[in-house]
Amino acid sequence: MSTSIGDNETGAIVSNENVEFSVDFRGNPSIRSSSGAWKSSGFTMCAEVAEKFAYFGIASNLITYFTEALGESTAVAASNVNLWLGTAAFLPLIWGSIADSFLGRFRTILLTSSFYIMGLGLLTFSATIPSLCNDQETLESCVSQVKVIIFFCALYLIALGEGGFKVCLRAFGADQFDEQDPNESKAKSSYFNWLYFAISIGILTTRLVTNYVQENLSWALGYAIPCLSMMLALFLFLLGIKTYRFSTGGEGRQGKKHDNPFVRIGRVFVAAARNRRQTPSDTCLLLPNESTEKFRFLDRAVISCDSYEVEEAKAVLSLIPIWLCSLVFGIVFAQSPTFFTKQGSTMDRSISSTLQVPAATLQCFISLAILVFIPIYDRLFVPIARSITRKPAGITTLQRISTGIFLSIISMVIAALVEMKRLKTARDHGLVDSPKATVPMSVCWLIPQYILFGVSDVFTMVGLQEFFYGEVPPQLRSMGLALYLSIIGIGNFLSSFMVSVIEEATSQSGQVSWFSNNLNQAHLDYFYWLLACLSSLAFIFTVYFAKSYVYNSPK
Repeated sequence: MSTSIGDNETGAIVSNENVEFSVDFRGNPSIRSSSGAWKSSGFTMCAEVAEKFAYFGIASNLITYFTEALGESTAVAASNVNLWLGTAAFLPLIWGSIADSFLGRFRTILLTSSFYIMGLGLLTFSATIPSLCNDQETLESCVSQVKVIIFFCALYLIALGEGGFKVCLRAFGADQFDEQDPNESKAKSSYFNWLYFAISIGILTTRLVTNYVQENLSWALGYAIPCLSMMLALFLFLLGIKTYRFSTGGEGRQGKKHDNPFVRIGRVFVAAARNRRQTPSDTCLLLPNESTEKFRFLDRAVISCDSYEVEEAKAVLSLIPIWLCSLVFGIVFAQSPTFFTKQGSTMDRSISSTLQVPAATLQCFISLAILVFIPIYDRLFVPIARSITRKPAGITTLQRISTGIFLSIISMVIAALVEMKRLKTARDHGLVDSPKATVPMSVCWLIPQYILFGVSDVFTMVGLQEFFYGEVPPQLRSMGLALYLSIIGIGNFLSSFMVSVIEEATSQSGQVSWFSNNLNQAHLDYFYWLLACLSSLAFIFTVYFAKSYVYNSPK
């Protein structure tokens, strides 16, 4: 792509009207007044809304499909959901690397959207295949194996597409703001808030519409609607192509343009290890200190590597402690589409004598809490905090993340207390041995834990997004957002692992499992208390690391 007009010796575009290191879709220098910023990110945000409508149209009620349509047990279904969600959230690490080193974000979006749409189409087809059984056969034995195989192939094709689409779309949208321009740089922080707001609109809508269609009309129709929504997402993204800014990758990165980020970072560590004997007096710093120098032991690699590669490695390594602490939040995040939903399915969900609220629809309160709280946060909390702290964003991103983790602890405590009350109600009414009976306790008791979970999302999820995008070099920003998304992915994997281990440990010697198919005999409350304890430890360590963290730029 051409950057010859108005270039200086380093290749940067120096015209005030042009945007540095950026071109339009024709390869000409991007004009600030007619490209980028909100006029471009609006298209990506609309595409994100449609995409999240599609994704959560599948994810929100997936555990119900596993247990009812495929006849799986609660523990197996929860593990399968966690594995799928984890895969979808872990794949951005791979796609982010491919986008940053080879394809570019725009091409990666186009490629992965095709996988995404094909997966949704195949999923819809699988739901139309009838079960090959008769009235005498049980559900577990009669479900067509072909249907199951096609269903799982479709699910993981969706995960393959979604993993690349979401990470590159978010990074591409943030790229539309020029950090060298004071106004656009300030707007970028608001972009992440309003992006999450827009995402929540899509999630709320699909939980109200798609979940109802799936449980009351048809699973096939309930999966066809998300497929159409994903097609709309691709259309909306392409609609803004004339306004987009395409990065030329010139911000401090010279040569080896197409090296894989993992390869570059790995090369730095190998070089540092090889050169260790040449500088035996250096000590290996495992954590960033309070000075401006981070991980001095990596400076040995300068002998064999380019300086920008060393800085990349330092930037990524400094994020690891926060990434590790945030994994517990990822485990907590995995509970709303699994055990929260199964918990609600046992309770009184009736609105009238003929109408029941689908248990998965209760997740709408997460989205509603986000939609209400984000404007309050952006328009009220941030200006007040800014006037006190003199920080552009009011509080630092790590303070924001820590606050969200603290709120998630309270959410888990409330969930445990409500589950204890539900179990007591089941015992008091003699329903312990009646797994299909409705516990005479209103499902509204679950609303507080959903709302608090949504408010914690505003702090933690948006904070993690901004933190991992802003604290890596510009050429690694797809990978930065992939690290953020991998928290949810690894969290789901860890949740699945914990469920499997606890299921095995608590079901031995004739004991009742914590995750028994009969939730009136199970002990989800124990699991919630365990997560509250783990979250408390994560909160303590996050605060500890936040005190010594040195930001790349003032926050």
